[in-house]
Amino acid sequence: MSAEIDDLDRGIIKELSVDGRMSFKEIAGRLNVTEKTIRLRYKSLLEKGIFEVVGVVNPIALGLKSGAIIQLKVKPDSIPNVIEELKKIKVIRYITLTSGDYPLLVQIAVADHEEITNTVLKLNQIQDITETNNIVQLGVYKNTFEYI
Repeated sequence: MSAEIDDLDRGIIKELSVDGRMSFKEIAGRLNVTEKTIRLRYKSLLEKGIFEVVGVVNPIALGLKSGAIIQLKVKPDSIPNVIEELKKIKVIRYITLTSGDYPLLVQIAVADHEEITNTVLKLNQIQDITETNNIVQLGVYKNTFEYI
């Protein structure tokens, strides 16, 4: 499902992607429209499911200084069951179905390398995961929420 948005909607999204606490008045000033227009457009973006308001956590500030991307080979008929098992593991912050030899990819954010090891051991206990490819993140140089 793809929704139509115009340049004003894109402008609102861009401004809030940079500073989610920006006032409607400030956005209106930057985009040369009325505050009421921004308020109505914002409400419409929320109602259409184009825009969602959430607090973004800085994992490093919480002591989560290590991370890994883990590719998973899974028995093909077991992918939905494995996804449900993965959802139960708290340190997994991202799960996606991919193409290629490893149909699932997960990303974890943890305190240290020992916790990466513990997570990999936990993944190895899920019966229908047949192989993992572990990519430890050594540094993160860009992590943005700007899509427009």
